[in-house]
Amino acid sequence: SILHTLHIAICHCTYSTSSNTNTAPMKPTILHLLALLPSFCTESTAAAAAAFLPFSRNHDNDNAAIKKHSSFKKTTKSSSSLYAEPSPRSLLQKGMQSFQRDLDVPTSLAYFDKADALSDNSLAPYLWQRGISYYYLDLFKEGSEQFRLDVRLNPLDVEEIVWDIACLARMNDGTSDFPPEKRMALPSGKKDRRRIMSTVYSLFRGDGAMEYDLREAGHQGNISDEFYSLFYLGLYCEVRNETTKAETYMKAAASSAYAMGNGAGDYMSSCAKVHCKLRGWVV
Repeated sequence: SILHTLHIAICHCTYSTSSNTNTAPMKPTILHLLALLPSFCTESTAAAAAAFLPFSRNHDNDNAAIKKHSSFKKTTKSSSSLYAEPSPRSLLQKGMQSFQRDLDVPTSLAYFDKADALSDNSLAPYLWQRGISYYYLDLFKEGSEQFRLDVRLNPLDVEEIVWDIACLARMNDGTSDFPPEKRMALPSGKKDRRRIMSTVYSLFRGDGAMEYDLREAGHQGNISDEFYSLFYLGLYCEVRNETTKAETYMKAAASSAYAMGNGAGDYMSSCAKVHCKLRGWVV
């Protein structure tokens, strides 16, 4: 039955999001519960399940995005379709698994590209994971374009604004003034309520926060705050060509209590590990 299928799928999922603003400011680590649902689910059943696993942390726009996104429209089919060609959802999930489980960035990008192509590019504005893969493959122009496409749909996503700034800075090998002149910003009057992410945003934007401020915010928060402080300090120092400090921060993030414990399934924990692997920084 559908309910039995949902129960099995839930048992195999690990969530990295939370409605509590005191917990980790993270991206989802599981594509969507829909990726595990069999093909005989109806569109209404799939949409109902999708509501529990948003595309982004801007939960107000989640349901509208799911309804609009063509790759989540399904019709009733026989169970034999379980063995049909891959769907955009399954390809996206494989890309995330390649990145998180195997730390294999080129393969993750190949899966993300296939998922986008199979969805006739309707998936493109949701592929923040592809933007991160672009960054780690030194495809900074493509990464910036991906993050900017995403922000058009979700202008309140602080992390995508920050990743775009990182891409812009790396496009010039850190030789130009930081922060980049053409950096994006939150809409006027808007800010992130989480201290960690508001400090990360201010640091990358050059709006007043300093390296010390983000370190202190991490020390004063919980283990997820500590991880995100260390991770973005590492990214910040890297794009400014401060390699020694970048290595210290990123290795600390990858080996932190959060990344090695309850947050091990967080996509950003995998980013820290991928970062260290690609740079040859032994954790």
